[in-house]
Amino acid sequence: MKIFVESLDKGIWDAIENGPFIPKLENDGVSIKKPWSQWTDAKNKRAKFDCIAKNIITFALNSNEFFRVSQCRSSKEMWDTLEVTHEGTNDVKRARKHTLIQEYEMFRMLKGESIVDVQNRFTHIVNHLMSLGKVLDKEELNIRILKNLKSQLSQNQRT
Repeated sequence: MKIFVESLDKGIWDAIENGPFIPKLENDGVSIKKPWSQWTDAKNKRAKFDCIAKNIITFALNSNEFFRVSQCRSSKEMWDTLEVTHEGTNDVKRARKHTLIQEYEMFRMLKGESIVDVQNRFTHIVNHLMSLGKVLDKEELNIRILKNLKSQLSQNQRT
């Protein structure tokens, strides 16, 4: 979704991540919303990014998901709601990350598993870890998978 939205305009993704842009006026040290009639074209375009983002998000959802976010007032609120729904809270993400790290560290080729299946399973674990913020060195990844395959091939030759 991020790739698609950024391909349209990075300002749209900014609205999703940081909330809508609302032009303000300073009045006696108090910040108030600037009347729409006083917005410049540039500020109007920037403020419109949130509307575009809400439109993109709602078009990407099925009816159940749409009803979950239909009362949200901004694209950021929609995104945050969907993120918590599908990825969980920070505690859930942390627990999932620890579980995946353990899977990664204990990763072994299963009996009867093809090399393609091993690679797919390994890539699945690694991609999920990276999506949760775990940084993995490519050299370390290559060594881990090659050692695993080498040990499995050695076992197969002995039997």
